[in-house]
Amino acid sequence: MQLAQLNIALAKYALDAPEIKDFVDNLNKVNSLAENSEGFIWRLKDDSGDATNIQAFENPNMLVNMSVWQNVDSLKNFMFLTHHRDFMRRKNEWFEKLNEDNYVLWWVEDGHIPSVEEGIARLTQLRSQGDTPYAFSFKTNFTPEDLKEEFSN
Repeated sequence: MQLAQLNIALAKYALDAPEIKDFVDNLNKVNSLAENSEGFIWRLKDDSGDATNIQAFENPNMLVNMSVWQNVDSLKNFMFLTHHRDFMRRKNEWFEKLNEDNYVLWWVEDGHIPSVEEGIARLTQLRSQGDTPYAFSFKTNFTPEDLKEEFSN
């Protein structure tokens, strides 16, 4: 099985605003870094090469990002051990603080490309039920075996 992730962020500014320019100008670099990271499988993007124009929520400033990785460690390595971490450190400059979970992890069958709707459903479940093998965060880090056990009981 492979690890899917969805994360959302509420931009403080329209994407063409000067206050968020540094974020927007580095999207291609960070996306390329992800695609060239060990364990990367897939990421959500439109014809422009990123997901910023994909409107999954009523609020046009709510951005959505999704990807699939070989395992939790490959995602963590990209997030925390590459130049990506420098942008995570600056998130408060560009994004509002959300009072609910803003990301979710879940296991998918090899080769499955999750839809945005699937990711939002997993995030909704995480928000309402907390970490389960079906939808979880880095805090619990369920394995594919945990998911199989949950559905065999």
